Amino acid sequence: MNLYDVIGGAPTFERLVHAFYQGVAGDPKLRALYPEEDLGPAERRLRMFLEQYFGGPTTYSQERGHPRLRMRHVPYPVTLDMRDRWLRHMLDALDSLDLPEEHREVMRDYFFRAAHMLVNTPD
Repeated sequence: MNLYDVIGGAPTFERLVHAFYQGVAGDPKLRALYPEEDLGPAERRLRMFLEQYFGGPTTYSQERGHPRLRMRHVPYPVTLDMRDRWLRHMLDALDSLDLPEEHREVMRDYFFRAAHMLVNTPD
């Protein structure tokens, strides 16, 4: 069984990503990196990506092709400050799920690695 199934599947990822984007919406500096007025499409893309990454449906790749995270983020100035803001909101969202610590740790590890990898602009 994969982490996607172990932590509750789609409903868990829906709650995680929704809570994350509530944080983004309240963070003017981070929110400015999202060109769309409605965060709904970004929320859907991130949810599909995370579901796939953690062993769920492959809808993300079916609809959007290979994730190519670094390439997709090149147009946006991802500074250390933006990385830290993103992480703060994602970790707050993760903590809101009340998952067992061993599952949160696996997800936290991925979020730290991915966020650091996407930094592309000096502060």
